[in-house]
Amino acid sequence: MAAKPQKTLDFESAMAELEQIVADMEAGKLPLEDSLAAYKRGAELLSLCRSKLEDAQQQVSVLENGVLKDFSAGGEAGQA
Repeated sequence: MAAKPQKTLDFESAMAELEQIVADMEAGKLPLEDSLAAYKRGAELLSLCRSKLEDAQQQVSVLENGVLKDFSAGGEAGQA
């Protein structure tokens, strides 16, 4: 199992890798050593996903309060 740097993974890629790790572990495909490595990698991915979700939640909160001025995705951010 090749470890990918956390900085380059987007949320969807991290979730897909995490889902594959869970599926492999649930299927009993991994020997003990690989299971431990997969568990560690899964914990890292879970932390990354939680962090990205918290960031997104904070951005949504800011948008809901009309505070964010430089959001360019919609072109109309900051307008109440």
